[in-house]
Amino acid sequence: MDLVLKLREVRRLKGLSQKDVARLSGVGEKTISSFETGERVGSMKLAQLKRLLAVYDMTEADFFGGGVEKKIAPWELDQDQFATVRMLEELQSLPKPSQRNLLAKFQLMIETISEVHEPRHRRPRYLRDDPDWQMMASRN
Repeated sequence: MDLVLKLREVRRLKGLSQKDVARLSGVGEKTISSFETGERVGSMKLAQLKRLLAVYDMTEADFFGGGVEKKIAPWELDQDQFATVRMLEELQSLPKPSQRNLLAKFQLMIETISEVHEPRHRRPRYLRDDPDWQMMASRN
């Protein structure tokens, strides 16, 4: 996905106007507009991008990783990817204790399926090396 589209859509996803972003980032409103239209995106400085991303509460890794595209254009994902993204978003919206509890249960399910369906050499290293390994204390 192109940088110009990402910049504009991330701002929109955050519910911010160009004026809001300019005020919060210190990057001029006209400069932001020219980045989002593609007129000056080639002359964008890394410091400017970092200030914009700080306003969007994102790191460079978040912005350039695949997660942004999934939020901006989820219809481009196949059905399984879309379901996975939605499940992760719903999981992240839960309180931390509930997240940990569910993650422990998912891990147990994955380990069980691996033991049944995966050849021993393809199992995760921690299962191959230490079959008694317990990931989370809540399962003990």
